[in-house]
Amino acid sequence: MEFDRYFSSGSLVYQAHCQNCHGTNGEGLQGLMPPLTDSAFLKSNKTTLACSVKYGMKGKITISKRRFEGQMPPNDLAPIEIANVLTYITNSFGNKMGTINSEQVEGDLATCR
Repeated sequence: MEFDRYFSSGSLVYQAHCQNCHGTNGEGLQGLMPPLTDSAFLKSNKTTLACSVKYGMKGKITISKRRFEGQMPPNDLAPIEIANVLTYITNSFGNKMGTINSEQVEGDLATCR
């Protein structure tokens, strides 16, 4: 199944590029690194997640009524790797959002600001 391929590959990308800051279980790091367990944040920002992974983030964000301010570094990942890791993140840690495929990621990356 497509979902299984994306999810299992995404687990490896997560371990290599995301886990050090966001934690083994997506719990984040106290007030420093935001958790990836807030499906409301992920759902409402679904079309900008690829941009955040590729180009990083900086500034203030609020997740689960907690404010985080800092910088997430950019990742030099291919669209398929971004699709894999986003499928993993958005379907782990209590999230259930289905497959995010590479075509969707490429479309979202084309609209990054």
